[in-house]
Amino acid sequence: MKKKNVYGAEGPKYQSDVIVDLLHRYDFPFVALNPGASFRGLHDSLINYGDNKPEMLLCQHEETAVQIAQGYARATGRPMAVILHNLVGLLHAQMAIYYAYIDRAPLFIMGATGPMDEGKRRPHIDWSHTALVQGEAVRNYTKWDYQPSSIEGVPESFMRAYSTMVTEPQGPIYMCYDAWLQEAPLTVEVKMPPADMALTPSRMAADPAVLEKIVDRLLAAENPVILAEYTGRHEDGFDNLVRLAETCGVGVWDINSSLCFPNRHPLCVSMDKEALRKADAILGLDVRDWEKPTADLDSANRIVTSLVPEDCTWMEVGFGEIGMSSWSMDYGRFLPKALRALGDPALAMPEMTRIAAARLAADPALAARIESRKQAIARRHDDVFARWKENAKKDRESSPVTLARLAEEVWEVVKGEDWVLSTGTLRQWTRKLWDFDKPYRHAGKSLGTSTQIGMSLGVALAYKGTGKIVVAMQPDGDLMYDLGALWTAAKHRIPILIVMFNNRAYFNDWEHQIRMARQRGTDEAKAHIGMDIFDPEPDFATAARAMGCHGEGPITDPAEIGPAVRRALEEVKKGRPALIDVITQHR
Repeated sequence: MKKKNVYGAEGPKYQSDVIVDLLHRYDFPFVALNPGASFRGLHDSLINYGDNKPEMLLCQHEETAVQIAQGYARATGRPMAVILHNLVGLLHAQMAIYYAYIDRAPLFIMGATGPMDEGKRRPHIDWSHTALVQGEAVRNYTKWDYQPSSIEGVPESFMRAYSTMVTEPQGPIYMCYDAWLQEAPLTVEVKMPPADMALTPSRMAADPAVLEKIVDRLLAAENPVILAEYTGRHEDGFDNLVRLAETCGVGVWDINSSLCFPNRHPLCVSMDKEALRKADAILGLDVRDWEKPTADLDSANRIVTSLVPEDCTWMEVGFGEIGMSSWSMDYGRFLPKALRALGDPALAMPEMTRIAAARLAADPALAARIESRKQAIARRHDDVFARWKENAKKDRESSPVTLARLAEEVWEVVKGEDWVLSTGTLRQWTRKLWDFDKPYRHAGKSLGTSTQIGMSLGVALAYKGTGKIVVAMQPDGDLMYDLGALWTAAKHRIPILIVMFNNRAYFNDWEHQIRMARQRGTDEAKAHIGMDIFDPEPDFATAARAMGCHGEGPITDPAEIGPAVRRALEEVKKGRPALIDVITQHR
């Protein structure tokens, strides 16, 4: 079968060209990959049939490829494509896929296997790199996986995979394409998705009768709180939550898996435990992690103590148990709710705002009480922020640098820019000192070691060419997993300002060893063994320059941070990644 390629030349068409046609039909902007022979047919089709569209991003590790797509999805709400080399590439990427799954990130992951036809397999390599069935390796933490056995099955499964991926709650899917299927000439006409096809189902609306009861509970309460986790990723979710909170006069605690609420808004109560200690009604909006924000943890003894009064009313609007895994326990502890509405908060928040506004318009006394409640929350908010600002002055001139001072110095440089914070928050100091006034200011908190540099590059990729300045507060231990990610940033000219939060340790785990030593009466001075990143100390600035980035440091004098960040910012504005290495205190 013949068909003109993107250059207008006519020649034989291959089955892997169909996959490229589908990527074009669904308008995927990028595909992240680490090379592999199992998808050499698809690779050739992307370049010579598809004219490198979607644009390939060459990564030095499969985890980084997945994480870039995850960061891109966080920032844009749109999925990226990823290609993983047969079984071994998939196994390399497993942890990143799991994190994308628990983060509800829509990723279209493509893999390859085989050939499944034994007669077409190369000796050894095509056998040891092939599994039956390969998708089983990630089936417990993807929304769907499939391996079409013929080219006729490729479009239908592609359509189903895409729809499944972006339907809430979103998550990664895995499509596995047989190597020989890709490489074989196309000899039949393959029907593509029609132009007028609905790519996704409509949103799921919550029961309006239950929403009315929830609004009435919020209005009747003395000290209600809204917990929000993923609402910032929904279209208009940030602004809709502001309108809901202002109408109902409710404080909002942003769990920070996405930026759900402006931190300087008078009704923001994030990180203020007092708001939870006196709460008599809590509404969770698209919340998965109920317990961590509402409890104190004695980590050494594994004792969890709720901050919330026993008689508090718990309520929920979101996706509840939809998509809950029977393998992973990322759903957390179950908290009984008095009222639960299963449905998309993007639809529920405007409806609850409408209900509340009608109640207030009909009852002037209620409206006056709600206004008084808003003023009380605002006074508390201002007091809390003033206390944080004062606390930031502690040891301000010390070396190594305090995290508060580092947050202040970077803020002074970027606050006049149209900035975006990618993942890390410097142990919340950016949230306490910066002004997160727009929905895109933060893509959501980091998820663990070996996740941040990849996700940060994905966020920066999303804003490339927009004039926005993407800032990554980058831990040293995380970057040690994949220094090669800096090369990917330089190679693909991804402008990003990387400020190292370099405490020369895997301190989160070091802290656990300190707790164990204190509990058991063992030598606390030895707690760093197996945790520290010194003797020798990595030279991140030199590594950054070696990869093609701008690099400065290590900086130990806090007075030198601002000038270094300004120089780096100028490089970023030229379209170049830049790294500033700052030696910080452990906390």
